[in-house]
Amino acid sequence: MAVLDVERLSRLYVKYESDLAKVRDDQRSYLAARGKEMKPQLDDYEAEITYLLLREYRPEVVVEIGTFYGWSTRWILSALRDNGTGHLHSFDIVDNVVKNVDKELSEGRWTFNKGNVQENLAKVPDNTGYLFIDADHGARFAHWYIENLFPAVPAKTPTSVHDVFHGRWPKPMSEGSVILKWLKNNGIEFFTPSTAKNPAATEQLAQVKKELGLDTPVRTSKHNPMIFFDLP
Repeated sequence: MAVLDVERLSRLYVKYESDLAKVRDDQRSYLAARGKEMKPQLDDYEAEITYLLLREYRPEVVVEIGTFYGWSTRWILSALRDNGTGHLHSFDIVDNVVKNVDKELSEGRWTFNKGNVQENLAKVPDNTGYLFIDADHGARFAHWYIENLFPAVPAKTPTSVHDVFHGRWPKPMSEGSVILKWLKNNGIEFFTPSTAKNPAATEQLAQVKKELGLDTPVRTSKHNPMIFFDLP
């Protein structure tokens, strides 16, 4: 895959402007209607980038590790719906997500697996085309998925990991510190829209969104700590 950067993302914002606008409006309305029943995790940039990459890559199989209340699940399923193809396999130890994903999004394109993915690795499809990780943020889990999950999916799979850059650097002995060390050791470049780590990127993307009329926030949180990269 081509290296992800602001220029490439800007082109994707333009390319999928109309569909993204509809999903943003849907998500904003859904969040307002659900109130405290929905606790979103992804901020706007990382959610939108996830949507845009899924639209562009058109994977037939997406794996989501960690659903919590289903905010990311809805973004992913919206992209698969708009692609007209693809199936999402989600894993979590709790099933809050089930009540928050409506039938229109889930039917025919979603499989939810309740349980610890570490005990259900065999259920991860070997033809995964996009890997999304937002679960346990400890170092131990990061070591596990690097050593076990990454080898279970195809090489070059586009991957994203949440909660890495809440600050300019991740906390010691955290998931973020482990995955960044692994990326460095393997010579893998990554992109982050984190306002703490990469404020220039979010400033440039903000201008693009303003020009496209996509600048009304879906939610007010602005950390965007996710990283995006391709597996070796």
